[in-house]
Amino acid sequence: MEKQAGAAGAADGALPNRKPRAPPTCAPASGDTLESPTGCHVEWCKQLIAATISSQISGSVPSDIARDNKARRRPVLMNLPALRYGAQVTMFQNQVPLLPGETVQTTVKDVMYICPFSGPVNGTLTITDYKLYFTSVELESPFVLDVNLGVISRLETISVPNQGENTKGLELVCKDMRSPRFAYKTEESHPDVVELLSKHAFPLSHSLPLFAFLYKEQFPVDGWKVYEPTAEYRRLGLPNESWAFSKMNSNYELCDTYPSILVIPTHIAEDDVRRVAVFRAKHRIPVLSWIHPETQATIVRCSQPLVGPSDRRCKEDERFLQIIMDANAQSHKLTIFDARQSSVAVTNKAKDGGYESEGVYSNVELNFLEIPNIHVMRESLRKMKDVVYPTIDEAHWHSAIDQTHWLEYIRLLLAGAAKIAEKLESGKTSVVVHCSDGWDRTAQLTSLAMLMLDSHYRTLRGFQVLVEKEWVSFGHKFAARVGHGDENHANSERSPLFVQFIDCVWQMTRQFPAAFEFNELFLITVLDHLYSCLFGTFLYSSEQERAAKEVQTSTVSLWSYINSQPEDFTNPFYVDYEHHVLCPLVSSRHLELWTGYYARWNPRMRPQVPVHQTLKELLFLKAELQRRVEELKRDATSRSSSSFSEHSPSHIAGTPLHSAV
Repeated sequence: MEKQAGAAGAADGALPNRKPRAPPTCAPASGDTLESPTGCHVEWCKQLIAATISSQISGSVPSDIARDNKARRRPVLMNLPALRYGAQVTMFQNQVPLLPGETVQTTVKDVMYICPFSGPVNGTLTITDYKLYFTSVELESPFVLDVNLGVISRLETISVPNQGENTKGLELVCKDMRSPRFAYKTEESHPDVVELLSKHAFPLSHSLPLFAFLYKEQFPVDGWKVYEPTAEYRRLGLPNESWAFSKMNSNYELCDTYPSILVIPTHIAEDDVRRVAVFRAKHRIPVLSWIHPETQATIVRCSQPLVGPSDRRCKEDERFLQIIMDANAQSHKLTIFDARQSSVAVTNKAKDGGYESEGVYSNVELNFLEIPNIHVMRESLRKMKDVVYPTIDEAHWHSAIDQTHWLEYIRLLLAGAAKIAEKLESGKTSVVVHCSDGWDRTAQLTSLAMLMLDSHYRTLRGFQVLVEKEWVSFGHKFAARVGHGDENHANSERSPLFVQFIDCVWQMTRQFPAAFEFNELFLITVLDHLYSCLFGTFLYSSEQERAAKEVQTSTVSLWSYINSQPEDFTNPFYVDYEHHVLCPLVSSRHLELWTGYYARWNPRMRPQVPVHQTLKELLFLKAELQRRVEELKRDATSRSSSSFSEHSPSHIAGTPLHSAV
């Protein structure tokens, strides 16, 4: 299936100007006028959309008729994200597109795809070391199903009645909310389909390399250069008198799940830092993630303190947090946001974990955000899949979604991040964020709060930096949470934490459709390649592991693909609201299910016109209009100069033409 980008949601909230920094922007707002820059922009967008729609009406088909027609003709389901760049794609004998480095393993004829929407489809199944590629035998209305093997969670044998003794049924239970089913006849001369699929879908379990190490496509942009730690910290104004670069972890000796370059308080001895590391879970000490450009209030991340049932103390840890507080002259308090449910934190304390006591840590305010653990999130997404695939119960849609609690957990994450952002922006107070180990809920909260606070992270490149920094370099356990190349689908470590983060970002783009430079297709593409194992970006769980596996020299970055064709992933309505803070509404009534991602495999849930293509056309039209405006400006300036020279020196020229697009 070709991934669709969603249309923009409600108009942006009011974005008042403030020098040098704007106050939080709350969504939605209805106070924009045509005289305001935001009002002009929104009105321009409306006119542009109206013009686009009117140009398509003549060739459109009523939605119900079109939808039924598509169902009868077996909708073409394409899933070829890596092929859209169109670099070096070769075609196998029966028109199977192959990526550079991809090889065909087997081809099976007389296969039946058991489509849950339009019934059985007969065709040919080709298995490569990267994907499963099914093509129908029907030539008039060809059907193609493309499933990359990295997305498969498990393979299940199913019964296929009335198809003969040698017929086997196979279900591919996938991580991206679909479970395609096939029926095929077994032949002794052909390799076993299940065995072959298992071998290449779970290469690490069969001592084979992940496909990312075989993929040889060349892109004009090197995505590995998107994030350079010192450059990003310098953009934030670091180092300064209170914060310094530390090379204590250059060989990953201090903390093996932290990056090699850390920003820590200037006025603390290395021996004290090592003692703090011993007192923090997994040695994940408090380190700086972001600093406010005006107040110097900071977002600091870490893991839980190892207080234990005996209420252990560490004077170096207490002093460390005191120094963090003192680095911000605007406030004499430090707020700690513990992502966990308070009851779980108490339980962890009995198991040698714990939390910071307000009675021990001076001038500290402790807040529990009551966000459930990874196991609850995994079960919630499993319930969601049952609701959206393969069939949807229209009569009980809302109640079924509600019973998964997925949107409730999205609300908790957004509400927690908004509290962090508000504490820094309005309270001018530094915050410390942690959960248990500091690599799951901590990453969700810090990255979402930074997205609200810093407009740079809302650009296409800036968002890539945010993901590389807060998720990849700071040790989110992608390998364990996603299960790349691992057949142990029942592993309790798996959980959709990164999917939740991207969902939260999508929710924000719905409330502020002009505040983000990237579009929905970008977010969906990122999630597709979270699983695909085509790129090296999300492989392994720490910077140390990636260095040992030589990921940057042996694989291609996802950002190489994205940044080689940015026009596909750019929001045409984007306005650079520099220094504006986003304040999303986080009540349940303002959140919605991201059907463009979770329910995209159902043809009845897809828009009739590919939205991302429409956005791309609007982006081109916007560029043309901006070019025309510049031409008119130059023409007006030329006319003004000419008129001035023809009149007396006392003549005053008119006001230059200005146009806001």
